[in-house]
Amino acid sequence: MACVAVTWARPESTYTDKWDNINVDEILESNRLLKGYVDCLLGKGRCTPDGKALKETLPDALEHECAKCTGKQKSGADKVIRHLVNKRPDLWKELAVKYDPDNIYQARYKDKIDAVKGSA
Repeated sequence: MACVAVTWARPESTYTDKWDNINVDEILESNRLLKGYVDCLLGKGRCTPDGKALKETLPDALEHECAKCTGKQKSGADKVIRHLVNKRPDLWKELAVKYDPDNIYQARYKDKIDAVKGSA
């Protein structure tokens, strides 16, 4: 899944910061909100404008190690990954199946994923 804070790409060197002030903690603390974003990413539900942006940007962010992410987006992505890996492995697995069916990113980011396990 990687990051809720990552958003639409623009030709410049970073993704737009339009969604950088979204309260990631609020989303992670609400099963309803989190499920809404995950369903959007999985194509199982409607997307909010920021969810749609995340869905469109996530493949590029995964492929390029969040190189175009702003600092806030990287921080938000780390927080989301830590939360999903430790508290919602069921959602993490669903997102991994959709966005990493060949286990490319799980292998590439193995050290980072292992580092957040147990540090919710």
